[in-house]
Amino acid sequence: MTLSFENLSDAYLVERLRQDDLEALGGLFDRYYTQVYRVAVAITQDSQVAEDIAQETFLRIHRYAARIDTTLPLMPWLYRVTVNLSYTWVTRQKKRRVSLEDIVDRLMSPAWLAPEHLVEHTEMQRRVRDAIRDLPFNQRVVVVLHYLNGQNLDEIAHILECPVGTVKSRLHYARETLRQRLDKTTWTGELAHEMAR
Repeated sequence: MTLSFENLSDAYLVERLRQDDLEALGGLFDRYYTQVYRVAVAITQDSQVAEDIAQETFLRIHRYAARIDTTLPLMPWLYRVTVNLSYTWVTRQKKRRVSLEDIVDRLMSPAWLAPEHLVEHTEMQRRVRDAIRDLPFNQRVVVVLHYLNGQNLDEIAHILECPVGTVKSRLHYARETLRQRLDKTTWTGELAHEMAR
């Protein structure tokens, strides 16, 4: 009979993993796979690669369990590993164009989904995806973590192991670039508000 890991803390599961309890790894996998996969697919825009990155991320929990600080939340560590693995993949695929459909869906207002806006919505998604895809990798990652995953600036700084000021700067330049590219279109609504924050 398999134990339920729902009410067990991440720290407890990591401690069990240090004792080679692979069921504990399964519990962490079930708990965090979706978040890890979403970040990887948003950055790489390749579902198969994202699955591979997610699996490698959880293999690294097993491999480095003894080094994980169980007094800190596990999720920032997972995000950091996922971003680093995604970065490695993207830099090896320099010719591949990366688009971020998930982040576009999150940024779009539900009003855009009304039938009369479907054509505009599809065109706007394409424009936003193209604009985000063309951002430098460091800016793209900050946009993904902030808008897709809802991380605040302090959390992103912790995940990326850089000063909060660096995160602010990257987010500022990403927004400015996106604003310049997207202001040339005739779009309005919640997306404009969200990107201008």
